Amino acid sequence: MSQENQSLSTIATGAIALADGTVFLGKGSGHVGTTVGELCFNTAVTGYQEILTDPSYADQIVLFTFPHIGNVGANPEDHEESSEAATVSARGTIFREPITPPSNWRAEDHFDAWLTRKGIVGLSSVDTRALTRLIREHGMQKCAIIHAPDGKIDTEALIKAAQAWEGLEQADLAANVSTDETFEHSEQLWDLSTGFTALENPEAHVVVIDFGVKHNILRNLSNVGLRATVVGGDASLETILALQPDGIVLSNGPGDPAATIKRVGETVKGLVESGLPILGICLGHQLLALSLGAKTKKMTQGHHGANHPVKDLATGKVEIVSMNHGFTVDVDTLPEGVEESHRSLFDGTNSGLAVAGKPIISVQHHPEASPGPQDSFYLFERFADLIRDAEGK
Repeated sequence: MSQENQSLSTIATGAIALADGTVFLGKGSGHVGTTVGELCFNTAVTGYQEILTDPSYADQIVLFTFPHIGNVGANPEDHEESSEAATVSARGTIFREPITPPSNWRAEDHFDAWLTRKGIVGLSSVDTRALTRLIREHGMQKCAIIHAPDGKIDTEALIKAAQAWEGLEQADLAANVSTDETFEHSEQLWDLSTGFTALENPEAHVVVIDFGVKHNILRNLSNVGLRATVVGGDASLETILALQPDGIVLSNGPGDPAATIKRVGETVKGLVESGLPILGICLGHQLLALSLGAKTKKMTQGHHGANHPVKDLATGKVEIVSMNHGFTVDVDTLPEGVEESHRSLFDGTNSGLAVAGKPIISVQHHPEASPGPQDSFYLFERFADLIRDAEGK
């Protein structure tokens, strides 16, 4: 335990314990109670509300490397979950400094109060740099986090809770955050002068298979003229094709793709064989790769942030992207006819695929940029072009 944490031991109202026995004491915030999950760090400097409502963070504790969190406050428009099933995503969050009061014209709530309502346990006044270094050196950690306003913290019980948690490998978490009901979406991206507006004259219709789809993915589809019907991850091939889509989107989502493919593999294979244009994003990218015969593997520390450089191998363009994944496609296992289209310039891991002779593309990163830069918005237009080409437009 660091000297800083020792000085806090008599006044601590929160703590995080790792499965290896490491404990950090600090100030609790948000939801009162204890929760377990996988500890990861995120390097984004803004967009904390969008990050914590991204269903891809299910069963994770998100540590922000940016020290000051809260100045934007919270509002009801910046949630990223798209269905009731996905309202609980990240289990906890960690900051260096106590939550900053809101100072933004769109803020409708204090971030601490928002965390409480969302059921997210918060922790501040800990050495986030030390925790980040630990993750970089030893990988993402099983952990338990607590907010105890009365200061009653049983660190041994926390360590045991972290050790008892099963972890993310072989966990089909996408099943927990997928919509239970089919719904239509036509809302476009937010505009400073008009806010959110609806798509009035769609060019084509796509079916989005929801493994935890982010709201901004749906908005980006609308922005390129694509009306979306969102179906649950368990939807059958027959159900999807009966909707007569012009294209298919395999969405982002949490958990181990090798576990989820056991449930949805036949459907994904059938969609590949259908000849329809397909766009895969994040988990959808991994599921597509698995259905084509490739393999995935767990990453040591994953990629989480809004400042990751990725190269589009077809154009040579380097774009800065938003990422959130702890598993990756093993590029050495790609079968003939499946080509790497994008690559991370941080560590060389795969960040995109294309299928020779088929209108199929996918990316590991998050082109919807919520939060993050908008360098990858073009991928939605590229997908729309595949649909136009397939229809001879």
